[in-house]
Amino acid sequence: MITVLAVHFSVAVVAPFLFRAWGRNAFYALAAVPAASFVWLLLQHGPVYAGTGSISETVSWIPGLQLELAFRMDALAWVMSLLVLGVGSLVLVYCARYFKKKDQDLGAFGAQLLAFAGAMFGLVAADDLLLLFIFWELTTILSYLLIGFARTRLAARRSALQALMVTTAGGLAMLVGLIMLGHAAGTYRISSILEQAPALTSGATGAMVGAAVVLILVGAITKSALVPFHFWLPGAMAAPTPVSAYLHAAAMVKAGIYLVARLAPGFSETAYWQPVVLGLGLATMLVGGYRALRQTDIKLILAYGTVSQLGFLTMVVGLGTPDAALAGLAMLLAHGLFKATLFLVVGIIDHQSGTRDVRKLSGVFRSSRALGVVAAIGAASMAGVPPLAGFVAKESVLESFVHHAGDEAAGPWGMVVLAGLVLGSILTFAYSARFMWGAFAVKPGVEPTPFKAIRPSFLAAPAILSLLTIIYGLWPAPVDAWIQPYAALFASTAPDAGTAAEQAGYLALWHGFTPALGLTVITFALGLAMYLGRNAVSRAQSLVPPWVDGDKAYQYTIGGLDDAAVWITGRTQRGSLYYYLAVILSVAFVLPLSVILVTGKPLPDGIYLVDPGSPLQLVVGAGIVIGALAAVKANKRFLAVLMVSVTGYGIALMFALQGAPDLALTQMLVETIILVAFVLALRSLPPELRDRTGGKYRVVRVIIGLGFGVTMVFAAIYAMGARIATPVSLEFPRLAYEGGGGLNIVNVTLVDIRAWDTFGEITVLALAATGVASLIFVRGRGDRILNSATVAEGTVGRHRGVDPGSRDAAALAVSRKFAASARDAWIVAGRTLAPERRSIIFEVVTRLIFHSMIMFSLYLLLAGHNLPGGGFAGGLTAGLALTIRYLAGGRFELREATPVSAGALLGIGLAVAAASGAVPLLLGGQVFQTAIIELWLPVFGDIKFVTSTIFDIGVYIVVVGLVLDVLRSLGAEIDEHFEQRSAVGGRTPGEEQEFAGDDSATPSAPEQEPEGAASETTAKGQA
Repeated sequence: MITVLAVHFSVAVVAPFLFRAWGRNAFYALAAVPAASFVWLLLQHGPVYAGTGSISETVSWIPGLQLELAFRMDALAWVMSLLVLGVGSLVLVYCARYFKKKDQDLGAFGAQLLAFAGAMFGLVAADDLLLLFIFWELTTILSYLLIGFARTRLAARRSALQALMVTTAGGLAMLVGLIMLGHAAGTYRISSILEQAPALTSGATGAMVGAAVVLILVGAITKSALVPFHFWLPGAMAAPTPVSAYLHAAAMVKAGIYLVARLAPGFSETAYWQPVVLGLGLATMLVGGYRALRQTDIKLILAYGTVSQLGFLTMVVGLGTPDAALAGLAMLLAHGLFKATLFLVVGIIDHQSGTRDVRKLSGVFRSSRALGVVAAIGAASMAGVPPLAGFVAKESVLESFVHHAGDEAAGPWGMVVLAGLVLGSILTFAYSARFMWGAFAVKPGVEPTPFKAIRPSFLAAPAILSLLTIIYGLWPAPVDAWIQPYAALFASTAPDAGTAAEQAGYLALWHGFTPALGLTVITFALGLAMYLGRNAVSRAQSLVPPWVDGDKAYQYTIGGLDDAAVWITGRTQRGSLYYYLAVILSVAFVLPLSVILVTGKPLPDGIYLVDPGSPLQLVVGAGIVIGALAAVKANKRFLAVLMVSVTGYGIALMFALQGAPDLALTQMLVETIILVAFVLALRSLPPELRDRTGGKYRVVRVIIGLGFGVTMVFAAIYAMGARIATPVSLEFPRLAYEGGGGLNIVNVTLVDIRAWDTFGEITVLALAATGVASLIFVRGRGDRILNSATVAEGTVGRHRGVDPGSRDAAALAVSRKFAASARDAWIVAGRTLAPERRSIIFEVVTRLIFHSMIMFSLYLLLAGHNLPGGGFAGGLTAGLALTIRYLAGGRFELREATPVSAGALLGIGLAVAAASGAVPLLLGGQVFQTAIIELWLPVFGDIKFVTSTIFDIGVYIVVVGLVLDVLRSLGAEIDEHFEQRSAVGGRTPGEEQEFAGDDSATPSAPEQEPEGAASETTAKGQA
């Protein structure tokens, strides 16, 4: 089963390449995948129906969370897989002739359709609730993409979004129910839960399980388009016809039916099961049948007919009796065959004639009798006409509901349900006849519809399905044998109940003269009367107002939510930082303070203000407080930022005093990088803080600030005093050394014990860097600044499309001439700066410490497993080295120092970290599992290497990429903007103050001479 899934998704990945090579004929290659899987499924018949009645495959995923890739193929999954794989392969074959050679995006469409088949197979084979939900949502997403295939059409986009919203909302409710059910059972294995079902529904967990089942049914009824969520399915007919034939007739909408059938053996006796399943199922059957008779589009006739049939199927599979279980699966197979046939026929009619309107179609049967015969077989089976599959299945359904109506436990509602079922069947016969009349009949006064000849390969798929419908009807014994093991799950244990086969009955073309046969005769007679009197029925329907319209209700609901969102946004998103902070901090201290006051618990014992062993903490704490107050009172932006950094450095010192040098080092490096980023960004802002809130708001801000601070202090005190269990961190030293192979607990925790957290954090860092770059750059990521070697080689005009006459290239070329050595051009880009912005001392110091800092960063990286340091600290140190080089030489020097783009570094770092987690899986281990390698090397002696160091290298690279992105965004790019504005005589507010009264600082215009040359000439003149 896992192999089948792997092949489906693997081929889906390469599908676009197949379509590039073979065009639409690549659909045949894709069809081979579910076809081969179908053959494999047939070969599993013996193992599934022998012995234990199932085969299982399990791969451990996250044992601590009880997450497993658990699959189980039993009778129900086997029968469902017949539809999923068999119909899926035929639909893909059909696609090869349905689409035109010139159609675009067929590669993506084919990949999505094949992936959907794999996801649906995974859903029916999953034996784990959470795994089932994952495949459930995969089908939702893929359905959204397939419905919206024609993304240039508004109707397709709207219908796709509607289907996504409705089914996702139901899926979220279902997820809550699945978690509740798994928690109550103590396992997420579906087979184990069904075994425990009697105890779960009758014990102390009965109410919880009942609520969980209702929530799960919400997901099922939204997926299978039951009332009141039926409206999304007809709207989804905006999808290409193969999608309608597969997703909305044979596969996706059957997911809800499958879920009901899967849970029915264990939970059909819960309190709300019968009202939900029978009530909504019957309402859906009647509403769908009524709406089908009003449609003039033959595809919509089938769409509303599908809605009706889904309600019908839900009633049968959810009834919870052996004969209903048998009839339900029999009807599910029959419906998949005839409805897929009819949808494919509609696709051919639309493809060959260009219309689906019953008012325009006329004489199609004369143009293609073979197509008419195929459609007639499908429509007759849908109407329940013998000797077809639909008749065999519907007879069993009526028989089971006749028994249900005679059951004393059902009461009068049993007869009501039976009457509604017969009425729904009458409507089914009527709209089946309406479909055939609308699609193929000769209509008086309507011109014969031009109809192109149909290739046999185009008709093959619906013809095969119609042939299977006939075989099923004439010889139902194999289907009966397939279903009986599932029906036996409902067998009563009463002494006089008889055997499971006797309770479930059997499928046959002729059961004799039975009440069910009499109801069938009534259905045919009244259904035929409705068809013959279709004009009168249509007039009567036109007089009935649409009391409730599900689609309009959905639109009003979405519109109301939009209006409410606009109203709330307008009153909360006011563009005021003070307002946002006030709301956040007020909630953050009012709620905890309320809890503290309500509980009234006393403060824990042993509270002290300063650690007795470290009185220096008091001095550091006072410095932090002074820095915070100074930041509040500062009237210049730079001073405020500097005072904030004082608090950060104070916290780093506090960590050091508490014996946490690793945290202190990291905090200090982070604070330094943040300070640099702030200072670079402040260049674009006025130096003074003019917009300050005063008056009554100042008092409010003071109250909120003090309240938040004091509340957080006491919340921390209460939290520390409330601990009753042994802290998990006490085991970290042993885990770090024995499992992680290191003495530095902090670093081992980050790259080993909690590697998943760290991987998520570096992913967020990469996203943050991308966000910063996106806010600054319009084109690229600032990587277009050339290095000096490129300029010297004379390839500047061909490198990344840069003009050789640009100011950047010319300035760097001039500065390159001042290099002491052609092979050692170091800090030469500093000559591109204006003289007043250069510092010779700073350049000399940079030459002295840059390489040392890089080496020290590598030391921190490699030594971090046992000593203070690690990939994060090492990356920050390397980033500071790049920062110093940028400050000494400007943006050109930054490009000289880092020929690799920041985006490439971020991607490489994430790839290295991901590879370190994935490689253990290939070696039979778990994700991010660490290996400790001990060896002896000459000169170096005994070496102990831990593979988590590779993950740390990824962290190092990501951090360097982040710092580089910040430098190029807030540094180099803003520098370039300033230079461009200065070149045309404009300056920013900060520049006006900086260059006031100094005209010599203005660089020359691009058309006169390069900026670097002008700066150099000015420097010589001053000398």
